[in-house]
Amino acid sequence: MLTAGLALHTDKYQINMMYAHWINGSHHTRAVFEGYFRKLPFGNGYAVFAGLERIVHYIESLRFSEDDIAYLAKQEEKYKPEFLEELRRFRFQGNIHSMKEGALVFPNEPLIRVEGTIFETQLVETALLNFMNFQTLIATKASRIRQVASGDTLLEFGTRRAQEADAAVWGARAAYLAGFHATSNMLAGEKFGIPTKGTHAHSWVQTFRSEQEAFDIFAEVMPDQVTLLVDTFDTLKSGIPHAIVTAKKLEAQGKRMNAIRLDSGDLAYLSIQARKMLDEAGLHYVGIVASNDLDEGTILDLKAQGAKVDTWGVGTQLITAADQPALGGVYKLVEREVDGKMVPTIKISGNPEKVSTPGKKEVYRIISKGSGKAIADYICFPEEEMPPENGKLKLFNPLHPYMRKNVKNFEAVSMLEPVFVNGELVYELPKLEEIRSYHDAQLDQFWPEYLRKLNPEIYRVNLSEEVWEVKQRMMAEFMEQHED
Repeated sequence: MLTAGLALHTDKYQINMMYAHWINGSHHTRAVFEGYFRKLPFGNGYAVFAGLERIVHYIESLRFSEDDIAYLAKQEEKYKPEFLEELRRFRFQGNIHSMKEGALVFPNEPLIRVEGTIFETQLVETALLNFMNFQTLIATKASRIRQVASGDTLLEFGTRRAQEADAAVWGARAAYLAGFHATSNMLAGEKFGIPTKGTHAHSWVQTFRSEQEAFDIFAEVMPDQVTLLVDTFDTLKSGIPHAIVTAKKLEAQGKRMNAIRLDSGDLAYLSIQARKMLDEAGLHYVGIVASNDLDEGTILDLKAQGAKVDTWGVGTQLITAADQPALGGVYKLVEREVDGKMVPTIKISGNPEKVSTPGKKEVYRIISKGSGKAIADYICFPEEEMPPENGKLKLFNPLHPYMRKNVKNFEAVSMLEPVFVNGELVYELPKLEEIRSYHDAQLDQFWPEYLRKLNPEIYRVNLSEEVWEVKQRMMAEFMEQHED
C-alpha cells in the first residue's frame, strides 16, 4: 500500500506557497495549524477520530525523492534549482499533537495540532486532512452501525465497492477500531492483524450441477468453516433445505455448520422463516448472516421487523460512507511568528460558522467524579491553569454565552497527545486491539443520549473565557479596520 514516497501527495498550491515563502525569505517563520471539522457527519452525536497511524508513517517517511525533484523541475512555475535543493534536504522538524485514535471527538475542537516553520506546516496539510478525514468518517460510520447492531457480529465487506485499494484497506482498519469484528479484505488482515471472514459467492453454486452438490463439496473442503449462501436460486424452497441436508451430513461427522447467509430479498421475512426452518431441523446453533447494501438505517428497520439475524455483513454503505462521503475537516492557521513572538491569528468569513478560533489550544475532557461520565470538552490556551479538582470550572456556550454552568468535583483529561517533538517520534503507536479497547472506554464515558442514532443530545464543547475574549477582540478589531 502507499506509505513511502508521499511527498508529492499534496496540492500544488502548497508547493507554490512554499516557493513564495522561500523567495520572500519567510519560509522559516514559525506557525501553528490546527485540524478540525465543523459539523458532525450523518447527523450523529459524535465522531470517532482515526488516521493517526498513517499520519505517523507519512511524517516519518516524508522525503522528496530524485524522481519528485525531477518532476517539480518540469513544472511551468520554473522553480529555482536552489529551492529544489531545499526540498531535497527537507525533513520534518516540527511538533505534532493529536487526539488518540478511537477517541470520541466533536466539532470545532482541534483533533491535530502542527507546529513548525511555515514551510513544513504548509506542506503536510493536504495529506493530514486526507488521512484524517477519510478514516474518521469511516470509523464514525462503523461506530454508528455498532450502536444499532446491539451486540451482533459485524463484518466489513466493502472492498469491491471502495474507492480504490487504499480506501478499502485503511477503511477496513477504521471500521475495526470502531467495533467491527472482522473484514473480508485479506490485505487488511495481513497488514493490521484484523480477523478475516468469508463464505462463498453465487458463482460457486452456479459452477456445479446442483446446489446440493455445491454445498456438500464446500463443506467437505472446509468442514469447520461452513457458512452457505442460500439465495442463488430460491431461498426458502431450495437454498435453506439444501443447507439443512449439508448440516446434517456435517453432524454425522461430528461437525457443526456455522451459518447460512442471506444476500437478497426481504431479509426480515426470510430470516424469520429461515430461523424457523433451522430450529425445526434441530439446528438451533446455526447462525444467520445478512448482507446486501446494509447500513445503520436498514439494520434498525430490520430489527424493528423482528429479523432473526446474528451477523451483519456491511459493505458499500460503510466503506463509501454513502450518505455523507466526506467529513469536511479543515486545517487552519491559528498562530504565527511576528517579530520573534508568536501571536494568534484569525480567519474571518461571511459565514459565521467558518470564523476560526485564534491561538494555539489544548482540549480537556471534563469528567464528573460522581458519575464517571463526560460533562463537556473544554478548549483553552496551553498557558492557562486549570482549576484544581476540588475547585470550580466555569463553562459557557460560545454561541449562546448566557448558557453558563459551574462544574465542581471533576477530572480534566488532556485529549491532545504529543506525537512528534522537534521532528522525533515520541508517541508509541498502540496495537489495534488497544485502540478498540480505548474506543470502548470512550463510549462508556458518555451517557446514552449522546450516542443514540436518532436526534442525539448535543454534547457541549466550551471555550475558556480567555479564548473567547481573544476571539471577540480580534473580530471587533477586524470590524473596526474595515468600517466604511
